[in-house]
Amino acid sequence: MLAAARSYAPGLATAAVIAAAATFVSEHYGGPQFLYALFFGISFNFLAEDPRTRLGVELAARTLLRLGVGLLGARITLEQIAALGGATVLLMVGAVLATIAFGAWLARAMRQPLAEGLLTGGAVAICGASAALAIAAVLPRSERSSQFTLLTVVGVTLLSTVAMVFYPLIVRLAGFDAAAAGTFLGGTIHDVAQVVGAGYIISPEAGANATYLKLLRVAMLLPVVLALSLAFRGQGGSAKGTPIVPWFLLVFAALAAVGSAGWLPPSAVGVLSDVSRACLVTAIAALGVKTSFQEFASLGWRPVALLVGETLFLGTLVFCTLLAWR
Repeated sequence: MLAAARSYAPGLATAAVIAAAATFVSEHYGGPQFLYALFFGISFNFLAEDPRTRLGVELAARTLLRLGVGLLGARITLEQIAALGGATVLLMVGAVLATIAFGAWLARAMRQPLAEGLLTGGAVAICGASAALAIAAVLPRSERSSQFTLLTVVGVTLLSTVAMVFYPLIVRLAGFDAAAAGTFLGGTIHDVAQVVGAGYIISPEAGANATYLKLLRVAMLLPVVLALSLAFRGQGGSAKGTPIVPWFLLVFAALAAVGSAGWLPPSAVGVLSDVSRACLVTAIAALGVKTSFQEFASLGWRPVALLVGETLFLGTLVFCTLLAWR
């Protein structure tokens, strides 16, 4: 046991230090924490094949990633979802499913693998980088799957940051009230942090509404990843010998159930949320170590076109629906 821990320690420590540096820069100078972790990690790509760090980096990129996704369940409660109202819930569920379906169709139209359309569509529709990592864990793997996942993380984070700046201007020009503004921002921006930032630019009411809408989209991660896990079971995603439901989804569901029952105090939710984000940032740092800019370039322009197309589709769908409701 001690020998195994020693073999993993250098790689885990490397990913953790990179994640800590990314967090420090993000907190003190602004900017997306995940993106910093990825780019800092890429700068240490030479450690990917070093026998002293390889095992720990692999563990961080795989196990910590899944743990971080599982702990996201602590942020979801049925009470929050019910408070949104039936029509809003149906809009969000429909928008998520339609965006994933659009991503699959667009990938086929661009002669890209179906899995790549599902990955980018799910990342845009649900919760950005976290969704990309969770979905990638159950999709079929190929020679370029790791690089494509990281490019999706980069693209969806950048688009989310752009949306945080421009979407509040759009809702002001459209004359949306606080409720409609929160619905649009929470229903279209990819990452949670950018949703909160954009919502509170409008007003505290819009910020709170946007956050609840975003958490509803995060809750969709469980059924979507479960459905994809079953659909691609035995095709290079979830292997036939593994449990039908991946363990991190069980953790997600259990924490959501416990939180909905009121058994998780706010302090525990805060701690679990912080641990979840720390795991995800460390996992992205490890994935960055495993990737080089040359591998990014080899993917071409199509992944970027997928992400932009899906982002425009989701934004247009929610915006037009809200206009129709006025």
